Amino acid sequence: MYLCESVRRGAFCAVGVISFALAAMADTAAAETASENSAAAKASTVVANFMGQYCLQCHDTGSAEGEREFESFELPITSEQQLITADEIIDSVTLKMMPPEDADQPSDEQRLALLSTLRNSIAEARENFKSSGGRTVMRRLSNREYENTLATLFDRRVDTLGLTADFPKENTSQHMDTIGESLVTSGFLLDQYLHAASRLVETRLGKPTMKPKSWHFTDNFQQYEELSGAHRSVFKFEYLCLYEQPNTDTRQGGYGHIEDFLEGVPVSGLYNIEVHAQAMHRDTHYDPKIFRIDFSEPFQLAVVPGDATKGHIHYPQAIEPILATAIVPDEKPEWLSFRVWLEAGQTPRFIFPNGPYESRASVIETNKRYKDEFKSPKVGVSRTSLLREGALPHIKIGEIKVRGPLPETAGGKEEQAVFGEQGFQEDRAIEQLFAFGQRAYRRPLDPSDRTRIEAIYRKRLSEKASPRQAALDTLKMILCSPSFLYLSEITPEDETKLRPFDLASRLSYALWAAPPDDELFAAAQSGRLTETDELKKQIVRLLGDDRSNEFINGFLDSWLNLRDIGNLPPPRNAAWEYYAQNLPESMKQEARLFFRNLLDENGSVIDFLDADYTFVDKKLATLYGLPERDTLRLADGFQRVSLAKNNQRGGVLGMAGVLTVSANGVDTSPVTRGVWVLENILGITPPPPPDEVPAIDADVSGATTIREKLTKHSQDKACYVCHRNIDPLGYALETFDPIGRWRERYPKAKGKGSTAKVDPSGKLPSGETYKDFPGFKKVLLESRRDLFARNLIEKLLTYASGRHMERTDQYEIDDILIRVKAADYGLQTMVTETLTSEIFRSR
Repeated sequence: MYLCESVRRGAFCAVGVISFALAAMADTAAAETASENSAAAKASTVVANFMGQYCLQCHDTGSAEGEREFESFELPITSEQQLITADEIIDSVTLKMMPPEDADQPSDEQRLALLSTLRNSIAEARENFKSSGGRTVMRRLSNREYENTLATLFDRRVDTLGLTADFPKENTSQHMDTIGESLVTSGFLLDQYLHAASRLVETRLGKPTMKPKSWHFTDNFQQYEELSGAHRSVFKFEYLCLYEQPNTDTRQGGYGHIEDFLEGVPVSGLYNIEVHAQAMHRDTHYDPKIFRIDFSEPFQLAVVPGDATKGHIHYPQAIEPILATAIVPDEKPEWLSFRVWLEAGQTPRFIFPNGPYESRASVIETNKRYKDEFKSPKVGVSRTSLLREGALPHIKIGEIKVRGPLPETAGGKEEQAVFGEQGFQEDRAIEQLFAFGQRAYRRPLDPSDRTRIEAIYRKRLSEKASPRQAALDTLKMILCSPSFLYLSEITPEDETKLRPFDLASRLSYALWAAPPDDELFAAAQSGRLTETDELKKQIVRLLGDDRSNEFINGFLDSWLNLRDIGNLPPPRNAAWEYYAQNLPESMKQEARLFFRNLLDENGSVIDFLDADYTFVDKKLATLYGLPERDTLRLADGFQRVSLAKNNQRGGVLGMAGVLTVSANGVDTSPVTRGVWVLENILGITPPPPPDEVPAIDADVSGATTIREKLTKHSQDKACYVCHRNIDPLGYALETFDPIGRWRERYPKAKGKGSTAKVDPSGKLPSGETYKDFPGFKKVLLESRRDLFARNLIEKLLTYASGRHMERTDQYEIDDILIRVKAADYGLQTMVTETLTSEIFRSR
């Protein structure tokens, strides 16, 4: 009885203890809930008070200046739009873009309280959006990826075929050419794919077998129509002469062809070309300024393909890559040898890459200034006297030999690349086609793939095609399959993480714009590629390969818009060197080598904002006015040079390529360049101007400089909202003209009046000021380096994943930024962290 009572009382006590504990827990939970509610209420109050006092006058539902409406924003954050709005508020308040300086200003304590509240709210909302990130739309290969892939599969350059020359113009999205939603496919494009596949396969693998043949040309060297009279009179067409580089309006002697070889070579193949040539009058006593040429440099001769059926043989054609180059001797004619690949029907043409600019103008000026030296002087375009008695600089060719197609071992590179080292074997045809299909599809073939490939081959056999022709027709089918044309994913729809083969393709196209090689394919086949350590190992290996130049070229074309150089070229009379020296290519190469150097050395991406070095060739050194212009030779190519004592350059904003693409060719604008800096450096997209806002030329009478025009234009409040954020980012770049030359004064308006002095000073909405270009870069370095680094991470992710980043991706971007900062902002670290991120590795 006592025992039972004791147990009963103990149980009663235990229940009491538990009840007391539960009650205490309930009280604690209630207290915590009350505390959370109190904290949430406090956070809401901080935001509401700040917005009401400093923002809603301009950004309520009624006005929404700059297309920004904040009246409906409230905490807690529960939607993606709220996240985007919170980001915009944080950016504007951090950079002191809001409120405008003519409005009441919050104290530093109020700004910090708002920023802390919003950042905490964004962090608390992270879990709500963890699984709602975007997905990459299955995309087709871009045109450049398509050609790179075919060159890889056939182990030979294919740019001589111009397979994509007639393809529709590629769509880009925010200058990116890898975005799945933009890479649309039309019925016309599908027809072009079929035509391109048939042409490639038949030209390279279906060509007839032919023994080498020789051609020898010694006369009938007819040229550009305007040169015919002089050449008939002086040379009787016994010499082929080149008078100018090809990037001119006239092309007089810009392209030299073989009149008796217009039909071109009979089959595609390697050909030996021998040219008996001499550089004439490189020591001319005529004023070098007439020719706009550097006579200290030896003359160069280059070979490009031509096709008489595709347009004027003396003018640029769609397909004319430089096939080979050589230095031309001065003292006497010598044989120069080239080994080049020509497609069936192509004829070799000869160009003078570093020749005089605009031969016609040079001839006119020489006839005028040196007429007393000729027996029968003629004023005008006549070059007869110059050729007979004068010292007109040019390249003279007396003989040309062509021999080919040259035999290649085992049937040539394409034969071995497609069918293996032994070439096509009828008894192994199916096996060989399966092997090629796996390389083309970038994954193991499934049963339906094999069935389809074998069915096409056997169908062609049943139609009396030879086994080889049946195999070639099957290759065409493979090259028109969606599995080849698209970066299709075999990862199941219900899985988020990419499976190994999909990951391998995404990685190889991000870094090489080409299919996985054997080692990467093996890593995918083993399953190791999804392991972070193995993925990092492959990233480092791919980056160390020369093929990663495709990543550098493609990414810089997208991030810095370098792809657009040349879309708005400058007038020839204002920037002749842009054409005469082929500056666009040098401009691009400077940025590429700068990026490559940072990538190889894991250098800080902050160097993109400012650096005490860059990479230039002789052309850029001259454009920049660097001392190296006097010591560099064209043969030296690009060299790293110090900018330690030069405050006019440094970083991408001092590069001619960026300065050219952010101008319109004719003049410059702080608005255009300011928008470029906002979007490409800081990652901020300004809203488009409202429809009711007039063009900048409206009501600016009396304004004499672009700054004065903008001041008048911005007096309209609707204009001021945006221009206060944009214009100060462009004023510092006004010290550069439309092709990136340094200037301190503007050119005369239409050649009249006096020149206005450039004012490169500015004041940012944050209150920060600068007086010149170096001061502007200092502001970026001191207060916007993380904004820049974060933007670069986002650009890399967008380019590599094939989709634009969404607000819900920003959490991981923040995490990547933290790791990159810990590694001193190293570019290789940034690329590696980007390509091992969940975003990159997910569908």
